[in-house]
Amino acid sequence: MAFPRIRVARDKAELVQMLVNGNGSSGPFQTYADVLAFAAAFGAKSGKRVPLGTISTKEPAPISFEIFVSRGYDIAIKLLAIAETKDPKILLTNDPKAEAERLQIFEEYANGGLESLQEKLRGTVDYSESLLLLLNTDRFPDNLPQEEFDLSRFL
Repeated sequence: MAFPRIRVARDKAELVQMLVNGNGSSGPFQTYADVLAFAAAFGAKSGKRVPLGTISTKEPAPISFEIFVSRGYDIAIKLLAIAETKDPKILLTNDPKAEAERLQIFEEYANGGLESLQEKLRGTVDYSESLLLLLNTDRFPDNLPQEEFDLSRFL
């Protein structure tokens, strides 16, 4: 039995390549699967689910689901699917329709996350540092009220 493949939108392929360490890039991730898992989590956090559109056939070509399973990301895929559908039947392993729907949900959240990352990382040279700053901003939100600075109190 052949494993299904996780696809990447053509317009996000270059970003995915740049986020992987190797091939002239110093990205923070080791594999394309790592990038897509992070992007799916990022997309789910922001509630951004975007259909793929045109699929990348070159680098990165569709990635075997077996790679995601070997890295433990199959759990994240299942969690995203059940959170999205609220239906436990989506977890059925012997149902090809449920499996296809799980993978589609994952791909669309990954695409949404990549779209957000593309906007936030535009013009960035060091992706590792920018991602760290982005994650820290989400982790430690600025709870201080944004007041206008009043110089009159110094007069």
